[in-house]
Amino acid sequence: MQYILNSAGRRPAYLALMFLVSCAGPTPPPLPDGFVYLDEMAPSIVQDMRYATSYNFTGTRVPGYDSGRCILTRPAAQGLAAVQDELWRQGLTLKVYDCYRPQSAVDAFVSWSTSEDSSTRATFYPAMRKAALFPEGYIAAESGHSRGSTVDLAIAPLGSSEDLDRSFFPCDRAQGSDTPMGQLDFGTAFDCFDTLSNTFDSRIQGMAAANRELLVEVMQRHGFENYAKEWWHFTYKPEPYPELYFDFPVK
Repeated sequence: MQYILNSAGRRPAYLALMFLVSCAGPTPPPLPDGFVYLDEMAPSIVQDMRYATSYNFTGTRVPGYDSGRCILTRPAAQGLAAVQDELWRQGLTLKVYDCYRPQSAVDAFVSWSTSEDSSTRATFYPAMRKAALFPEGYIAAESGHSRGSTVDLAIAPLGSSEDLDRSFFPCDRAQGSDTPMGQLDFGTAFDCFDTLSNTFDSRIQGMAAANRELLVEVMQRHGFENYAKEWWHFTYKPEPYPELYFDFPVK
């Protein structure tokens, strides 16, 4: 049986409304009511789900991500499909890095934050102390991703969107190229824990600033609100589950 967490605290609230899991062969289990797989609604959107790989700030695949497949609430997925239609006509595509995030994954982030491991600092938080990531708002003990309507993404040119480079370079230097990490130049890489990732940081100029503005504008037109500290982070409004935190695995 799956469970969700209520917003009042950290206790799991076991609910009879959650679904039965059947695992016949490779078929993934059914999703809770109101959730869909993004590739069933917008198959042309590129999925580069980082937490299902070791290329993320923890340095290992994150618990709860049994596969690298984007899951969202239906309204959020429909909104992304509309964004994709608009970008496609311009020779561009969305590229998603994270979608629904199980609470177990968030708990793993909390555990990582208190460990002594700093092996990924040079890549993901080169100018920040690990202990500052929570108070500065880059990681949270309760994430909007676990409500199912928040997504991390970028825009890529159609011709290079499959470039899933895994070079470990400092994320705050991901600029000066049209397609760093298979995306347009946004001034930093995804999950760069640095003030340079603030959406409208004044140090980001030229094409990188224009690309951030394009992303914000096209997402806003289709119902998404940006998180000001992370240019890649958007939440669909109104959220279908504004006070519920889910914990079913990504399969």
